[in-house]
Amino acid sequence: MEVKVSDSVAAADKKLIMNAYRDLLKSVEAKMDDKDRVNIRLAFEMAVEAHRKQRRKSGEPYILHPIEVARICSEEIGLGPTAVISALLHDVVEDTVISLDEIRKTFGERIAMIVDGLTKIEGLYDVQSPQAQNFRKILMTLSQDVRVVLIKMADRVHNMRTIGSMPKHKQLKIASETAFIYAPLAHRLGLYAMKTEFEDLCMKITESERYLMIATQLQETKTSRNKYVDEFMEPIVKELDELKIKYRISGRAKSIFSISNKMKTKKVPFEEIYDLFAVRVIVDVPIPKEKIVCWQIYSIITDFHRPIPERLKDWVSIPKTNGYESLHTTVVGPGGQFVEVQIRSERMDEIAERGFAAHWKYKKQMTNETNVFNQWLSRMRELLESAADGDAIDFLNDFRSNLFSEEVYVFTPKGEMKTFPKGATALDFAFEIHTEVGYHCAGIKIDGRQVPMSYELKNGDRIEVTTNKSQKPSENWLKFVKTGRARSKIRNSLKEERKKLGELGKEALVRKFKKLKAELNSENLDMIMRHFGFPNYPELYYAIYMDEFSLDRLKEQFVVDKGLFQLRNQPEKKATPRPIPGETKKPLGKPKLLINDEPADQLVYSLASCCKPVQGDEIFAYTTSTEGIKIHRNSCPNAENMLSKYGYRVMRADWSVSYNTSFVADLVINGVDDIGVVQRITNILTNRLRVNMRSISMDGNDGYYEGKMSVVVNNTDQLNFIIKTLMEDDSVSSVTRVDD
Repeated sequence: MEVKVSDSVAAADKKLIMNAYRDLLKSVEAKMDDKDRVNIRLAFEMAVEAHRKQRRKSGEPYILHPIEVARICSEEIGLGPTAVISALLHDVVEDTVISLDEIRKTFGERIAMIVDGLTKIEGLYDVQSPQAQNFRKILMTLSQDVRVVLIKMADRVHNMRTIGSMPKHKQLKIASETAFIYAPLAHRLGLYAMKTEFEDLCMKITESERYLMIATQLQETKTSRNKYVDEFMEPIVKELDELKIKYRISGRAKSIFSISNKMKTKKVPFEEIYDLFAVRVIVDVPIPKEKIVCWQIYSIITDFHRPIPERLKDWVSIPKTNGYESLHTTVVGPGGQFVEVQIRSERMDEIAERGFAAHWKYKKQMTNETNVFNQWLSRMRELLESAADGDAIDFLNDFRSNLFSEEVYVFTPKGEMKTFPKGATALDFAFEIHTEVGYHCAGIKIDGRQVPMSYELKNGDRIEVTTNKSQKPSENWLKFVKTGRARSKIRNSLKEERKKLGELGKEALVRKFKKLKAELNSENLDMIMRHFGFPNYPELYYAIYMDEFSLDRLKEQFVVDKGLFQLRNQPEKKATPRPIPGETKKPLGKPKLLINDEPADQLVYSLASCCKPVQGDEIFAYTTSTEGIKIHRNSCPNAENMLSKYGYRVMRADWSVSYNTSFVADLVINGVDDIGVVQRITNILTNRLRVNMRSISMDGNDGYYEGKMSVVVNNTDQLNFIIKTLMEDDSVSSVTRVDD
């Protein structure tokens, strides 16, 4: 079948485009009928023509992006022709003259709906967070067609793989969005390979030096790891062969992101992370035999290598809520090294890699499987419906809380099992049973013992809830619930209560308007809202009822002319310069910066206290609503949240080299407690390194100590040298830079 590519496309570009298109067809050919082939060709031709004048930041033809997104959907996620067509068209409505009606006429309602779900909402800069609004639009389609979210995931994967051509501050914004919502969403949809890639690519941007260090060390130890896997499996292979089943073995290094997390939590260097890899045994057996064979293999492995009982994780008997099935155990291998072993079937492995799409492929073959994806989608639909008209930021936070990775299993009094995110509380359980049970929850018992509503659930808890009709949700409940369902229901209840009280405030406002001879119309109400800073009418009415806003202020600030409010003429106040929060004292000097490549001397900016940047750190500028511009480290603990919701406030920031500027950095030091340890550490800092200390505190316990200190440094090179020098002392086991 001949494929038409516009004559206006250059010959070299045409060759690139056609090669990419052929690769796409190879990935979906076996799943297509004649109608699918025709529609994919039409979608390809429409997209090529629509994007013919566009190029990506890298300089390549833009059309290569939707083609690659379509290939990822098919080959890496396992979606079919409908998703491929939609992926090819996913940017045409947003970026070209093609309309949604044209797509609907050519390809039908379903594909038009998917493309619409993938199209950003324009003109959102008057809302609190345009990003959150667009996230909400995409996520709302979960209730209609989950393929919208899966195509968006493929789109983000390709954008992250090709992000190197973007400016650094935009890379940071995109990476933060990815870490905040896309990586957890990939986990929830069972796309483990995609989740791991997201995390690693984000770390490559936010912590580039640490990423490169771990990647280099992994590459240097690759040969020795492979040799160790062979040694580990040698006695096991003979036993596996006797089972007369098909199997394959792989030794896979853990992700750079997960290794980095272990280094941080355990406060140890790379060399002391022993479980750098996992051995995976994958068997090809009929579904009815999967569990028994997995346990047989577990028995063989533990015959040769001693297991660590507390690290056995049985997701074969009880799959994770995202459909993940596997048997995990950690054993002591040769040389006393801990080795994680994952045992699963080919079906389980495909579900682990492809998640949602693979689950549906095998669904008809399963006999008594719990439909975990349907359960999760049902929860999501309920959350989406209850939050449809609410605040986009609240919605995003509630949704994200349902993307948890660690789970807790608890039971009702009748023995029904319920799954919650780790950290969920007894009140979350009450709302999971029923909304009314949550609203009127008065008491909770765990295994017959009375506990507070804020009690954190533990595996195996048996929970009983008592209710009282007079009980109502309070603001305090929002402080300790963890699930999106509970948060959404509590917030809705509080809104209803505020709305009722607000009606009384509105009545008072109506009376005041009559007294001032002002018309009760949107023009007057909007004037009051803008002037006094209320986000909406209900908040204004509620503030009036609660006496947080005095109606006497209307007469003070406005005059009424023909029924309309007008501001009184007030003497102009001279603006007084506001002190910059967190600005360093004169001895430290103010750091010189470039913001958006321009000297920042004329701007109101300061270093963020949450991450305390030091000259040499990778940084960005963030415009706050009240405190001017804040300078944050890329690895700031708050960066992900800020950039994923308020990316439009981000600006590029770079250090302008200054030799007379100093910075305060906080360190935590751990080690073996012995006589004179404090004196040795202070001697290293003050006498040997000539470093000025702002503060130091030490706390010893059971032969170990933890010290906290603040030191004044000129740049990150000096700070790293201080850490390296302290580590040379025999009593010091770790020195880490910390954030507040």
